Amino acid sequence: MLNQIVKDLKRLAANTAEKEGFKIVHLQLITQSVPMTIQVQIRHKDGADVSLDDCTLITNPIGEAIENSKLLNSAYILEISSPGLNDILETDKEFETFKGFPIEVSTKNDSKSTVLYSGLLHTRSKEHLQINVKGKMSKIPRESVIQVRLSSPTG
Repeated sequence: MLNQIVKDLKRLAANTAEKEGFKIVHLQLITQSVPMTIQVQIRHKDGADVSLDDCTLITNPIGEAIENSKLLNSAYILEISSPGLNDILETDKEFETFKGFPIEVSTKNDSKSTVLYSGLLHTRSKEHLQINVKGKMSKIPRESVIQVRLSSPTG
């Protein structure tokens, strides 16, 4: 029963968010708190950063949709937020922002094996990802890169 309510809430929130230019990244229903809490994480459909104003903008439409649906028959708190920073780097903006930060790079070599590099992010061009591995600059061809993620300074 509870799983179906969560699925229905996700569908309802997703439909409402879509109309406002957002998508739902995550929805969680926390029933052990009084009143229960509905936590909704949003992103812009175009990938732009989510601001506090965006969260405020979408709170009323999602809240009204939940109220009108009659899915819940008890009090609840609706929390709208951004999912925060993803540790996977994908956009040019993220690569520029995290220049000098510790990263882990998953690559594939010629024999299709996965190789992992750890170092500090230096630059990313159309052709290469350049990282500092223990003081030595390494250029990794972009076509070999599977994933780049932020890591802790200790690895």
